[in-house]
This record gives sequence, structure tokens and C-alpha cells, in this order.
Amino acid sequence: MESALTARDRVGVQDFVLLENFTSEAAFIENLRRRFRENLIYTYIGPVLVSVNPYRDLQIYSRQHMERYRGVSFYEVPPHLFAVADTVYRALRTERRDQAVMISGESGAGKTEATKRLLQFYAETCPAPERGGAVRDRLLQSNPVLEAFGNAKTLRNDNSSRFGKYMDVQFDFKGAPVGGHILSYLLEKSRVVHQNHGERNFHIFYQLLEGGEEETLRRLGLERNPQSYLYLVKGQCAKVSSINDKNDWKVVRKALSVINFTEDEVEDLLSIVASVLHLGNLHFAADEESNAQVTSENQFKYLTRLLGVDGATFREALTHRKITAKGEELLSPLNLEQAAYARDALAKAVYSRTFTWLVGKINRSLASKDAQSPSWRSTTVLGLLDIYGFEVFQNNSFEQFCINYCNEKLQQLFIELTLKSEQEEYEAEGIAWEPVQYFNNKIICDLVEEKFKGIISILDEECLRPGEATDLTFLEKLEDTIKHHPHFLTHKLADQRTRKSLGRGEFRLLHYAGEVTYSVTGFLDKNNDLLFRNLKETMCSSENPIMSQCFDRSELSDKKRPETVATQFKMSLLQLVEILQSKEPAYIRCIKPNDAKQPGRFDEVLIRHQVKYLGLMENLRVRRAGFAYRRKYEAFLQRYKSLCPETWPTWAGRPQDGVAVLVRHLGYKPEEYKMGRTKIFIRFPKTLFATEDALEVRRQSLATQIQASWRGFHWRQKFLRVKRSAICIQSWWRGTLGRRKAAKRKWAAQTVRRLIRGFILRHAPRCPENAFFLDHVRTSFLLNLRRQLPRNVLDTSWPTPPPALREASELLRELCRKNMVWKYCRSISPEWKQQLHQKAVASEIFKGKKDNYPQSVPRLFISTRLGADEISSKVLQALGTEPIQYAVPVVKYDRKGYKPRPRQLLLTPNAVVIVEDAKVKQRIEYPNLTGISVSSLSDSLFVLHVQREDNKQKGDVVLQSDHVIETLTKMALSADRVNNININQGSITYAGGPGRDGIIDFTPGSELLIAKAKNGHLAVVAPRLNSR
Repeated sequence: MESALTARDRVGVQDFVLLENFTSEAAFIENLRRRFRENLIYTYIGPVLVSVNPYRDLQIYSRQHMERYRGVSFYEVPPHLFAVADTVYRALRTERRDQAVMISGESGAGKTEATKRLLQFYAETCPAPERGGAVRDRLLQSNPVLEAFGNAKTLRNDNSSRFGKYMDVQFDFKGAPVGGHILSYLLEKSRVVHQNHGERNFHIFYQLLEGGEEETLRRLGLERNPQSYLYLVKGQCAKVSSINDKNDWKVVRKALSVINFTEDEVEDLLSIVASVLHLGNLHFAADEESNAQVTSENQFKYLTRLLGVDGATFREALTHRKITAKGEELLSPLNLEQAAYARDALAKAVYSRTFTWLVGKINRSLASKDAQSPSWRSTTVLGLLDIYGFEVFQNNSFEQFCINYCNEKLQQLFIELTLKSEQEEYEAEGIAWEPVQYFNNKIICDLVEEKFKGIISILDEECLRPGEATDLTFLEKLEDTIKHHPHFLTHKLADQRTRKSLGRGEFRLLHYAGEVTYSVTGFLDKNNDLLFRNLKETMCSSENPIMSQCFDRSELSDKKRPETVATQFKMSLLQLVEILQSKEPAYIRCIKPNDAKQPGRFDEVLIRHQVKYLGLMENLRVRRAGFAYRRKYEAFLQRYKSLCPETWPTWAGRPQDGVAVLVRHLGYKPEEYKMGRTKIFIRFPKTLFATEDALEVRRQSLATQIQASWRGFHWRQKFLRVKRSAICIQSWWRGTLGRRKAAKRKWAAQTVRRLIRGFILRHAPRCPENAFFLDHVRTSFLLNLRRQLPRNVLDTSWPTPPPALREASELLRELCRKNMVWKYCRSISPEWKQQLHQKAVASEIFKGKKDNYPQSVPRLFISTRLGADEISSKVLQALGTEPIQYAVPVVKYDRKGYKPRPRQLLLTPNAVVIVEDAKVKQRIEYPNLTGISVSSLSDSLFVLHVQREDNKQKGDVVLQSDHVIETLTKMALSADRVNNININQGSITYAGGPGRDGIIDFTPGSELLIAKAKNGHLAVVAPRLNSR
């Protein structure tokens, strides 16, 4: 707990006893607010646990949390419900004393949830009994059954317990649960017939209608719609979003089987539940004499069957009242109002007695089966009290009077036990007890319960006296009897100012928690709780086994008037107080943070009201009357010994002496502390806070020292480990390297020997002695060949093979060449393939025959030498659809005077066309082209020979082209005249016209010259090139 004090400004203190201003209610609530804001819903007041409902699941009840709080000292861990549960359980086992946990708070504060979490903790952490976990399962499963029959949706809580519950859990000497017993108090049976707006009847009705099987509902005569039943519609709240009645019904059915309900008992129980619903729908009508008569025949038939009663007798009991006068029994008819009262009284009696029977049935299933064994005497009991808290409504009636009286008694017990435990602790430690000033509410308890003069006695007297007794006559008697009591006030007794807030039918009590105004309306009826005798007789004759147990025939023969509800409640409350006084108590005070059931919302006004009526400030004042903090010497010294050099790090003497040295060193003043026999008592929280702050500073220093020491030790150990590892690795690696080196040398020596032997026998046939050498030579050649393969087709280099591989080398060389050729052929494009084809044809025709051929080899042949815009459109029109495959500018020499004229040479698929400007001068069809002549020199003249019989031609054509090799190659391919190109030396004879030939003489010279010679020939002088 002390560890959280350093964060107290943010999350508050974990124990209200440590509040500096402990008398301030504002400081108390502010501490609650800080903790609630941080989702810290638990806070202590000494050993008392204050719990604030978070209205959401905080994930703090898991198995891990249970283990965290199991077996740990109360103040060593943060406040928690499990800390209280574990402390109580360990005290029960070690001290062998019965324990009791009292859980209180208003509706919606989380009492029922706290009870379930306590049972869950014991079920999970306690050892299993020798005969299995049946009792543990029944303890857990009793909750959903009791909640179904005893809980309801109210304005403040969707699962409000409408009865008080005290459960005893019996543990054997090993600490295992072996049995249990439940006591119930003051079931709110008026809810059966009436609910306020926004509230519901008990859960079981809605669960049966929503989750019951169709066959079950049909047998019970029920419909699924709750709106069909008058007892379920008065609150106008049949459906609630936070409640799943269908799933809850499955849980209840399973729980009934776990706690030993047979199928017949379940059917009988459901028949009673259904009969209450049918009673609500039972209607009456007045006859001629204004007497009530049953009109709902269908409902009546179901009632007689479900309750197992005679129809005629039951009808008479509902409409008549049996009166005994002078030893004679008379039947008095009832009017409509009286019949409705009798019906509602029967419904309440049937349900409340069934609930009592149900509790008894659960107790029988929880009863230990080893009660007769010798070990039974060694059992201990842990009690859980889930009781309604102080209630203050807009309209407070008889139920609130009883509930608040119960809280007065428990507050009285709480203060007495708290003071007693404080006084006992002081005496045990040898510290002088200082009387504590507190409000003793015994005066209020006496006002309610005192014989003859208490409110309950006056109420009973008014109920029993002859004559016309009413609620107002009861109020008048109160005014006459206790009018001088300082805690009692009525309209008649009040002053003029106070009367405005009091009705004439109301009285006000000043409780320990504040003023509460009660309306006396219904006090007498609710206290009497009368059920007409003939209705009792009818129920006693019921064939329903449960009903026959609820209505015992001994009631009919007992002439004594039954005790009133208030007296029964007072007696059971006194019995409860005796039970609690015989046990060691623990307290859980539950607080509701807001009425809207919203998480994170903190309603200060509502919480202040609950702090007041739970008596938390009174409890805090009692706890702080002496010393705010106390702790055993061992724990105190263990926590704070580092603050004193003499006690740090260890103290060899008694813990008490060590604490004395420690507090002297810390400078505690005598009035700030006392030394007991086993504990140190610190009076002021500020003294503890200063000590805790000093410890926090000291911890930082110690942490630094510990870190430095640890780091030095850690790195030293790490260095030594690394050093050992390095030495180990180095030795291993040296050995490995030595072995590798020796193996390598051995292999090298063997290899050299084998090579030498093989070299000596290299020319001998293959044998084991030279096989390694030959293989090595072959491998070396192949590896060297892989590195020196030819890079392209033209590369003719090839490594020289050894003699044994000459044949294989030639085969590999041929394969390599073919592979390169194949790769090269696959890589060339169609255009490049055509270019190569033309170059190959040119080489075939001119290579070694014409001087200027070598100059044409590096130049690419292009598709045409004339653009489309250079050829006349008229020429194109004359050609029609015939495409032009090649076009080149040429010079034409006349046949007679050899005059040069510029022309265009066009090649088409069918003919050679010679064009002059826009006119086709000559067209030579390829079949008429007999040959082509060209000289062997470097000139660019060529002659096209045509057939002499072709009348269209005037003779052969003499042309000159700057691209003679390209032109003639393309012409030879187009005209298919590759073999008809003649390369002449000296002269060329051509046909100049009909019967006349011309001669062209070619002579080598220094420069190109073309002219007509004196002999009439065309003389061509061409420079001689040395490239051929």
C-alpha cells in the first residue's frame, strides 16, 4: 500500500485513514473521485473496503488477479475485493475462527456482483473437497436461481435484490468448502402484484415467458407476450435492453439441475409461477347483491389444475370470507374490492412462501453430507451478508421502514465491533486507549424496537386491538406515545415551518444517515399480511407437492394469531446480529457513482448522500481517533531500513530495536508515534508521507548503485565468457587450419607424383599410371577452350589441342562454327538478310573482276536513290499499279554523237524504265533484256543489250551511274540476269541501230575521261585501282 503514496496527488491515497484532513467530507469525496477517474474502484478505511461500481468490465477478476492476491498480506498489494476475500479465508484457516463478510450499499451499488466475485474467488482458489466439487458448484449455481426468484428491475438497478441474503459457507480443516446455508430476509412480495412505473416484476416471470419451451407454455396455459398479464404490465417495462431473459432462463434451468431439482419438482415450481400470473388475470363482477363473482372461467380452470385444488372450494374461498363467532363458522360474501384484495393477498402469499421453500430446498442441497463424522467438529464457517442498503425514496413506506431499521442495527453493530477491535488492538499492544467520540445510534434503534414504547410494538398493538384500526389511528398513537422523542416528528408535532414538508399521514425519523419521511398508508395491512382462513384451508388441501409444504395444516389448528411482519423481521434481525457477533467481521461498502448507470460519470451529490448513510465518515473518525497508521515491526523495518545507515542493509538485532534506531534517525517526535509490543503506531499521515517520500529518493540512489554494481559485474562476466569463448574458438580454428594445410600438402604431393608418372608415360596406351595425367590434359584443354572460344563467325582462332584430342577438337570446332552461324542467322532481320543477299550476289558477279568493286563492299545498298517527290507524277501515272522497286539517276549517251543526257533509271517487277523529266523515254521488258556489259576498270559505264528483233527498241542503251555496282546488282536480281552480266576488258561492242554497231574503248589512265574518239568510238579512260 505504501508504494502508491508517491503518486497520491494523481490517484489519491489507498487508505482513507491516511487523509490529512480526515474530518472533511469534501476531501473524502475528492479522494474517491481521483481514484475513480483512474479506474481504481477500491479504497480502504483501515480493514473496511469501499467499492465504487464502475458500470463496466475492468478485467480485474481474472485467474491471474486471484493468484496475485492469494496468500499475500493485506497491505502488500493495492486494495481489491480479492484482498479482503483472501485475508478472511486465511484468518478462518489459521485462527480457526468463524468469519463474516458484510456487504452493504444501495440498490445498484454492486452488492450482488461483489457476492458473486467472492464466491468465484473461493471456488477457484480453495482446495477441492475429497468428494468432488458438487458443493462448490451448488454454491455458485444457487445465485442465478435466487436472482431469478428474488431480483427485479428497478429504477436504480436492472438486477436489484429485493430480499436480504445471508449465506454461510462451511470449510473443512483442509480449507475446502463442504457445505452451506442461506437465510433470506424480507422479500418484497408486494412487487408481485404492483410495480412502480419503469420497474418490473421478479425476473422469473419474464424468463419463463421468453425462454420456456412451447410445450411447457402450452401446458401452463401461458402466452409469450408479457403484456397479456396484469401483474407484469403495471410498470410498463416488460423489455429491458440490458437483460437477456432467454439466455438467463437457460442458466436457471441448468442451475436447478445442479442443485438437485428433479424434473417433477421443476414442473411443480413452474406451475406455481404460472398460477401467480393467472391469478393476476382473474376478474370479478358484482351480482344483484353487490357480491363478487368469478368471471374469468378460463383462468380459473388453469388455476385449479396448476395449484391442484378443488374448483368449487377455491371459487368459494375467493369470493367469501370465513368468520368464527361464538364457536360457529360463518361465510361472509366479499365485495369487488375485498375479492381483489383476497386475490392479491393469495398471490403474494403463494409467491413468498414458494420463495421460502426454494431457499430451504437450496439449503438441503448445500447441507454437508458429513455432519455425523468426527471431522465435522473441525469445520469453520464463513458468512456472506448481502443486505439492502439505506433507502430514501420520494415515497417511503413500510418496506423502507424495515430496511432502514435493519441498517440502523447493522450500523450500531458495525461501530461497536470497530471500536471493540480498535480497543483490543490497543490493549494487546500496551498502548493507552483514548475514548472516541462518535454518534451512538442506540437511541434510534430503541425508538423502533423498544418493548411497549417502540414503533414496532405500537404498530403491532394497533394491528391486534379490537375496533376499527386504521393507518391514521396508528399515527395518532405514535404521536401520543413518543411525541417527546428527539428523533421523531409528525405534522402535528412540527413547528409551522417544518409542517410544509410533512403530510398529515406521514412521520419523520432522524436516522444516523439523515432524515427520512415515511407515509403510514398501508402500514397496518403490510404488517398484518393477512390471508383469509378459507384461502389457507384451500391451499393446505393442494395436490401440488410444493404448495402442500408451503401451507402446513398445522396453521389451521393453531389458534394463536401469527406474528406480524415487523415482529418477524425484528426477531430475524436480532438473530442475524447474534450470528454476526459470533464471527470475526469484514466489511465491504458499495457505492453507486450515478443513477444513469453510465461508466466514468461521478455524481458528487449522490455519492455524498451514500457516504453519509453508509456511515463512512463516522467509521473514518473512529479509525483515526488514535493512530492513522500501524504496522508490524518486521514489515516496517523491511520497508524503510534503507533510510538509516545502521539498519542498512541488514539489522542483526530484534526488529523492535531496529525500528527504534530507524525512527530516531528519521527524527520522529515523541507525539508522532508510539511503540507497541509488536507494532509501531504513527499518529499523523504527514509523518508517513514524509518517510515514504524520503524512501523514494533513497530508492533512486540505491537503484543507481545497484545498477552500477550490476553493470560492472554483468560486463565483467560477459568479458570473461567472451574471452573463454575466443580462446576456445582460436584453438579449434588453429587445429582446423593445421589439419586443412596438412591435408592440402598431402594431396598436392600425391597429385604432383601422379602427374609426373603420367607425363613420363604420356605416349603409352591408357593405363592406371597415365590415366590421371591424360584426364588432366583433356580437362585443361577443355577449360582453356571454354575461355578461348571464337567470338564471332569471322574469328578463326582455335587453341592447339593435345595429340589425343585432335579429332575431338576438329569436331568441336565444326560444331562451334555451325552454332555461331546458326545463332548469327537467327539474330539477323529480314531487311539485313536482303542486304546480305544482294552483297553476296554482287560479290559473285564483280569480286576480282572489276576494279571499283572493293570500294562498294563497305557501303550498304539502299532501297532507292530517288525520293517519291523526285519522280514525276505523270511517270507514276503511266506506270499505273506497277510498283517501283529501285530508282537511280543515270547519264545516257547517244548512240551517234555520244552526247550525255541526264535520265532516271527505274526498276519495276517487269521492266527497266528510262525516264526523261516527265516522259517515259524507253521501256525494256526483262524478257527482251539479253545481257548487260561493263568494263573491268573503275569506270561507271554499262550497256543494256536488247533483242535486235524487238522493233520497239532502237538498239542497246549506254548508261553511266555513280552507283554502278548497286544498280547492276539490283537489276540482275529483278531481271533474273545474274549470269548475263559480262565484264569485258578493252572494249564493248553494242548495237547502235538496225545494221549498225558501236564500240566503247576502255583504257586505264590517271583520271576518268569519257569522250568520242577520232575513230568514231566512245573512248573511256578510267583510273586504275590496285584493290583488285
